[in-house]
Amino acid sequence: MNINTPDPSLKTKKSLLFIVVTNLTFWVLIAIIAGILLGHYSPQNGVKMEVLGKKFIDLIKLFIGPIIFLTIVLGISGMGNLKKVGRIGVKALGYFEVVSTIALAIGVAVAYLFQPGKIDKSSLEIGDASKYTSGAAENFSWLEFFLSNFTLQVLLAAIICGIALNFYQKREQTILVLERFSKVVFTGLKYVMYLAPIGAFGGMAFTIGKFGLKTLIPLGKLMLCVYLTMALFVFLILGSILKYYKISIFSILKYIKEELLLVLGTSSSEAALPSIMIKLEKMGCSKSVVGLVIPTGYSFNLDGTSIYLSMSVIFLAQLYDVHLSFLEILTVIGILMITSKGAAGVTGSGFIVLASTLTALHKIPVEGLAFLLGVDKFMSEARAITNLIGNTAATIIISKSERDFTELNLNSDIE
Repeated sequence: MNINTPDPSLKTKKSLLFIVVTNLTFWVLIAIIAGILLGHYSPQNGVKMEVLGKKFIDLIKLFIGPIIFLTIVLGISGMGNLKKVGRIGVKALGYFEVVSTIALAIGVAVAYLFQPGKIDKSSLEIGDASKYTSGAAENFSWLEFFLSNFTLQVLLAAIICGIALNFYQKREQTILVLERFSKVVFTGLKYVMYLAPIGAFGGMAFTIGKFGLKTLIPLGKLMLCVYLTMALFVFLILGSILKYYKISIFSILKYIKEELLLVLGTSSSEAALPSIMIKLEKMGCSKSVVGLVIPTGYSFNLDGTSIYLSMSVIFLAQLYDVHLSFLEILTVIGILMITSKGAAGVTGSGFIVLASTLTALHKIPVEGLAFLLGVDKFMSEARAITNLIGNTAATIIISKSERDFTELNLNSDIE
């Protein structure tokens, strides 16, 4: 063999190495591992990294408003059929309610099957739940929910502007300006996403550093049940619905792997909101469907949160040996169908929803929330990831049902 002849296998290896080291997913995964190691072996320094995760999410949030607004306005103005806008909105809300209710029911069923609350309370760490229980008696307010939910406010403003633009004489010129601005916003987001590994590192280092892996042991059974239930929901329920439309859930998960890792690192599904909207459009979902379904889903389609809330109520009932009749279980599901919608967008709101639900039942001590505080952060990743997958699936399903799905074949694994 001539020593001057380049080895083809070496060239292939170099190409693969280049693809790996220039892939954002690779660096986010490395950052998550580094964050876990720092938080475990140097908790004090891990806690200090919280600022990195927070600043990254704050930076991403700057793009959420403009992207939702531009996507919806351009989508509605380009649709030319206002009846279709209303139909998509009604269809989305109906789908969200049905699927969220299924998620609640699955959470209750698995909790009764595995009984994670049948443990000794004395082995559990007690946190301070007073800031959540103090407001438990307050009734759920749709007005407060709207006023505290920035995503919904932008969604409503964008729908009004999109409809109004259809009747504006200089519609075409306005659309051109908005499209140019949209390109600038999406280009800016592309560069900000290069900082994702830093955000994931900070978020994971803080979580492990503050709460520690040792806190998982007493409530390990509950955590396993939550993760198992969410896996069942994603692969069985969402997987079956997607299969009906001839799409594989595994292909979807592969397609959004970067967003899933980002959510895992930051514990926030908001961190992936702008990029998931871009990916769904590239995949073939229409701009109008993506613009209407994703922002609405982030407020009304919280599948992971629904599972967690229903399991937590049954867990606390088992912990205090409180028997719930079948009618009371249906009451729990009914209350959570409404109050779980208020668990969006505000940190700690999940606990407030739980406290409100327990107060309405008058059977389970609200103080039991203190036992959940130690492991809640470790379960927030599962909630956020399931919420993200649920909203991604919802957008694809509604696009398919509307026959508004263009086969762009950008990724051969999607179909």
